[in-house]
Amino acid sequence: MKDEIVNHLNDPGHLEKMYRNNKGSFKREFSKLYPELKGNILADFWHERLHYESDEINWGTGKELTIIIIASLIAGLIAKVPAIFHISEDFFYPRNIGFIFLPLLTAYFTWKNNLQPGKIAIICGVMFLSVVYINALPASEKSDTLLLACIHLPLLLWVLLGSAFVGNDLTDHQKRLGFLKYNGDLVVMTTLILIAGGIMTGITIGLFSIIGFSIEKYYFQYVGVFGLAAAPVVGTYLTRTNPQLVGKVSPVIAKIFSPLVLVMLVIYLVAMLFTGKDPYKDREFLLIFNALLVGVMAIIFFSVAETSKISKSRVEIWILFMLSIVTTIVNGIALSAILFRISEWGITPNRIAVMGSNVLILINLLLVTIQLFKVLSKKRDLTEVGNAIAVFLPVYGLWATFVTFLFPLLFGFK
Repeated sequence: MKDEIVNHLNDPGHLEKMYRNNKGSFKREFSKLYPELKGNILADFWHERLHYESDEINWGTGKELTIIIIASLIAGLIAKVPAIFHISEDFFYPRNIGFIFLPLLTAYFTWKNNLQPGKIAIICGVMFLSVVYINALPASEKSDTLLLACIHLPLLLWVLLGSAFVGNDLTDHQKRLGFLKYNGDLVVMTTLILIAGGIMTGITIGLFSIIGFSIEKYYFQYVGVFGLAAAPVVGTYLTRTNPQLVGKVSPVIAKIFSPLVLVMLVIYLVAMLFTGKDPYKDREFLLIFNALLVGVMAIIFFSVAETSKISKSRVEIWILFMLSIVTTIVNGIALSAILFRISEWGITPNRIAVMGSNVLILINLLLVTIQLFKVLSKKRDLTEVGNAIAVFLPVYGLWATFVTFLFPLLFGFK
């Protein structure tokens, strides 16, 4: 796209067509080129246009809004499949929770980024195989491999969503970081939508109760379910058409929570020494420990994605560096606990899955920590930290694929 922008800089009609076909990619590529084009009248015009923040809400085109409404209804219908076809909720939701909205978001970005037919075929093929496979696994309340497959399948679907978000150039690390930023923005926007929906729900139920109607059951069965399923779809649409809505909120959240999480994590590790609790013999504590690890790692990755775009403050980089070191220590404790449990009580699907995840996280954290150290010593640019995260994202997808599809077979569906 860069060469096309330069070649058609004096052709306003062609640039306008490029912009309308893919606003996000156009803005990103033009911003990279602008320092070289500064001074050109048309380049200056486009720079001002692309960076002008309107106070009005942009609802997009009628076609795009129609697609989002249809996608929201489809998400709600998928969520209602157990009620429509009389399928057990305990069977359906653990296996298919990711299929309620992730394929729809993937389809949205596939359309927006005009993906090549070959890539569309691969994404559709993997999703079709996944939905057939996960629902064909034997039903068992005691199957660890089934539970692991249900947990890791949404991660695989998330990686497929990322591949659609990135577009046809899968090697673009900046777009991968953009995908992480999109996830942070989506969490913020979806949370706001759900809060507003919760307020509306309370008011609606309260008003009807005043006039003698008890609508709680039917409201939650239909309006509530459709609203929950549609929230990520609507949130995605709003973040893409109105990036200014949360564009300034997410960086603030990253700046606030990074130091707070660092302090919390240090205090937690110290408190753990005095309580006598340890992840080596307490299985539940180990699970909580690993959940904490994943959450903190997500905060680090999100903070790096935000910081690499808006700030190069050494204080922020120092905080991220120390947070990475402490998280690496937490990871080391968790990994050693898993190895201890394997040596003492043998191999199980859960232990192998957790061990593999911890090894991948440890490697990724070490790469990030090394790059942050190089940034602090002025040997690397902050973009290298982002690259250390971006290059590793497909690895998580491969691991999720391995656990989802091969673990049940390797361990005999136990």
